[in-house]
Amino acid sequence: MPQSYRVAILGATGAVGTELLSLLDERHFPISELRLLASSRSAGQVMTFQGQSIPVEVVGDRSFENIDIVLASAGGATSKAWAAQIVEAGAVMIDNSSAFRMHPTVPLVVPEVNPSAAAEHVGIIANPNCTTILMNVAVYPLHQVQPVQRIVAATYQSASGAGARAMEEVKTQSREILEGRPPLPEILPYPLAFNLFLHNSPMTDNGYCEEEMKMVNETRKIFAEPDLRVSATCVRVPVLRAHSEAINLEFAQPFHPEQARDILSKAPSVKLVEDWQANYFPMPMDATGRDEVLVGRIRQDISHPNALELWLCGDQIRKGAALNAVQIAELLIEKNWLRPAERAIATPRS
Repeated sequence: MPQSYRVAILGATGAVGTELLSLLDERHFPISELRLLASSRSAGQVMTFQGQSIPVEVVGDRSFENIDIVLASAGGATSKAWAAQIVEAGAVMIDNSSAFRMHPTVPLVVPEVNPSAAAEHVGIIANPNCTTILMNVAVYPLHQVQPVQRIVAATYQSASGAGARAMEEVKTQSREILEGRPPLPEILPYPLAFNLFLHNSPMTDNGYCEEEMKMVNETRKIFAEPDLRVSATCVRVPVLRAHSEAINLEFAQPFHPEQARDILSKAPSVKLVEDWQANYFPMPMDATGRDEVLVGRIRQDISHPNALELWLCGDQIRKGAALNAVQIAELLIEKNWLRPAERAIATPRS
């Protein structure tokens, strides 16, 4: 019989946690035991997996005993709080937060881009930021043919990036505006319904916000290109689910759009969506619930002979978060990389 694994979802009741649960079922992940863990706020909840009702447990000191894989989606503070205990229990944590992404001993993995990095884990593997994952899936196939010299990205990020409560807030604000009442922001800092604003993550000293710097630093790490020139502007838009990105790529030599189109039409986890006659290209509504990153409107940059423009949309909760984490877990099993071989397990500190 094929081997099965004991899995825990840390942060099981959040938007990404519920998507993880659904994906484990959809993809027939080999599970012998499943623990659903969350904070005390979720105590008493019951979730369904493969037709069975599973109670949500409050995470505690014994939650990770006899567990093989922990899929963490409860935020950076929670990941930091439990990382040492998870690793010491002998499990591998695939962490969706930003807590360990840039730590030098923690692999940052997009399976379509740098799968071999996962083999170097010492108990923790980081899942990249959603915008980084979507961009990397679309850009890396081109980078393999002709190295990218510069990336300029503008993102159009849906409410789902701020969680399930932010999605509900946009719906509520839309009703408030349509009924002539002022929209009241609680989860997000400003009204998002019928509005947009620059990403509200903290500003850094260089004038870029943390969300933008995640795209810069994480792409450099994933591509193993520490000097890659990357710039990003991140915007929150009134879309419920699925992020969009406008990407400008500069190469050393011209890169014909038809060649790029041919490459991306065959690339893993990419779906080419282009109907120039109908002016139909990737849209968030089409990307929602899809595993692929939708890419289109590939064209020559008329301002630079060696640059291409492209547009993409991807489901932030699926490929931008939960799906990428499950794919990492599948990769560990497929390659027999679950246990660190001949390496001392050392839990990184933030």
